[in-house]
Amino acid sequence: MTTAPRATAPVSTDVAEIERALTRIVYLTSRVRQHDRMMARAGVPLDRAAVALLRQIADGEAVRPGELATRLAVEASHVTRQVQQLQKAGYLTRVPDPDDRRAQLIQLTPFGREAVERIREVSCRGMQGALAGWSPEELQQLATLFHRMVDDFLSYSGEDEAREGE
Repeated sequence: MTTAPRATAPVSTDVAEIERALTRIVYLTSRVRQHDRMMARAGVPLDRAAVALLRQIADGEAVRPGELATRLAVEASHVTRQVQQLQKAGYLTRVPDPDDRRAQLIQLTPFGREAVERIREVSCRGMQGALAGWSPEELQQLATLFHRMVDDFLSYSGEDEAREGE
């Protein structure tokens, strides 16, 4: 069931412009053609969902499939299918969970880690080219503000979920 937005103060022009810019960035970076070019340059034949999953695992330690589904905001069955395919292709492996012998954790294989590194290298080179006219100070400021924004989004999302549970 979808609920109507709460009546609050009007959205500031700056926030609206940030939302607009983020929407454009997401669109530009998630286009199929863009993804296919990046995968060709990296030499990795994976779809966007598989890349998102591998990158999420690479950003942390071995993880349970349910936790991975939560982080990616997808159904557990989606993660299970992806993990099976990526395991079969040699990108992932399952290991026993040291805290619960009945559970398994998913982690990258060396082949999977190498693939993620190549994808990140190609992605960063493209971004570096696009931002070549920015000063080092501007790049540092942008990186700091992006990390702050992500942290605030995650914090707000957690508060929002807590409010829904009330």
